[in-house]
Amino acid sequence: MQAPDHALIVIDVQNDFCPGGALAVAEGDAVVAPINALLGEFAVRVLTQDWHPADHASFADNHPGAAPFSVTQMPYGPQVLWPRHCVQGTAGSDFHPGLRTDPADLVIRKGFRPEIDSYSAFFENDRTTPTGLEGYLRSRGVTRLTLAGLATDFCVAYSALDAARLGFAVSVRLDACRAIDLDGSLATALAEMRAAGVTLLG
Repeated sequence: MQAPDHALIVIDVQNDFCPGGALAVAEGDAVVAPINALLGEFAVRVLTQDWHPADHASFADNHPGAAPFSVTQMPYGPQVLWPRHCVQGTAGSDFHPGLRTDPADLVIRKGFRPEIDSYSAFFENDRTTPTGLEGYLRSRGVTRLTLAGLATDFCVAYSALDAARLGFAVSVRLDACRAIDLDGSLATALAEMRAAGVTLLG
């Protein structure tokens, strides 16, 4: 059992990010078993859930003529335009049915503001609008984090980098993550996490 100041953050293990989903990550469902095993080791456990309205600005089909996985400029910087995914209340937005959700102390929903995407568990993509997770963790006395989930090179990496920037000691369990790897994004994300002092395990 980990110390009480050590939290597990499980990122976006949802149907749309698993095989057969709208934005499937290769072997995305392979993270379920290792994450279920990890849940029993931590006293503080948080799940995040991508939770988009249908008119979300990150959806390619909300930009006439735009191709999925192309990049556009938003007021907060470059934004990948994704296939429509994790729309609020749809089966695709549900957690993977094999994931143990009962142990979660908190579920953080992100990406619900139509005008801005939200990869990180801590901030919207403007890197300043908070989700409330930091305050929750501080109130629980948490100083160390272990992250797992989907996808390594986007929501997991953004969360890890923000957590490190906020002063948490951060580890990522790569054996309990899978990546999209869009144009070399995995190698970039791993290098950025190492440079930020994130410990990469597994």
